[in-house]
Amino acid sequence: METKWLEDFVSLAETRSFSRSAQLRHVTQPAFSRRIQSLEAWAGTDLVDRSSYPTRLTPAGQTLYQQALEMLQALQSTRAMLRAHTAAAQDVIEFAVPHTLAFTFFPAWLSGLRESCGPIKSRLIALNVHDAVLRLVEGSCDLLIAYHHPAHPIQLDAARYEMLPLGTESLAPYTRPTATGAPQFALPGAASHPLPYLAYAPGAYLGRVVDQIIKTSPTPVHLDRQYETDMAEGLKAMALEGHGIAFLPASAVRGELASRRLVPAGAGLDAQLEIRIYRDRTAHRPVKGTVDKFWNDLAQHLQRHPAGKSV
Repeated sequence: METKWLEDFVSLAETRSFSRSAQLRHVTQPAFSRRIQSLEAWAGTDLVDRSSYPTRLTPAGQTLYQQALEMLQALQSTRAMLRAHTAAAQDVIEFAVPHTLAFTFFPAWLSGLRESCGPIKSRLIALNVHDAVLRLVEGSCDLLIAYHHPAHPIQLDAARYEMLPLGTESLAPYTRPTATGAPQFALPGAASHPLPYLAYAPGAYLGRVVDQIIKTSPTPVHLDRQYETDMAEGLKAMALEGHGIAFLPASAVRGELASRRLVPAGAGLDAQLEIRIYRDRTAHRPVKGTVDKFWNDLAQHLQRHPAGKSV
């Protein structure tokens, strides 16, 4: 039996909705349902009454719900006690950050906070967006920094998670220039000659935003998917070699644009991304004093210097 099954079950008991709990747990609904079924197989009995709507727990489910709360709390407390054995860990703030922001945004952002928040001991955990969010949900980091787009919001319960806006940047298409400085590949392309497309892997957050850009473009965009990866840095490397068009955050191409090694591949095909920082306000694990102080100092800093365009 896996602890994430218990966390899934507690979420289902509280939301009474498979679809809503799947969103909150950052998995697809079929995957969420399979995990609940795995828990029922382990328990040897039905835990959910699937004949009712909203979803209700069976008597056995009610019993497990109370026990699950106690077990998860005990596990969280045990982990906190184990971490307390390392005194240095109490001074370190753990950030879960998607790869692109870890490479481009985070270093300069942290440096800019030294005057307002003082020196900060930090540990950076670079992940894809899905896993970074899970780190926060599972209590395995102190703070999460992530992109936000209105069409693809990160489904975090506002009653549990607190958020501060850090800035915005654009996501737009870029390509290598020709000898004359013109784009090697210029959007929108043509149906008879689609342009080579360097894409994010299926499920990648930035890929979903790019799909939204293309879908809502007033002019049809014709692309031929040639390569994919879930990291913007990987797409940039391929674009620099002339393999096609890549949609990249502005912070990832600042130097390449200045040196003219990359140029915009088309106008009007961009999206604005907000950069946000989140923390768990419900203290499912003991809050480090350093994290609390940093959050309060950051909130005051943002009041004095409202978040604007980062790039």
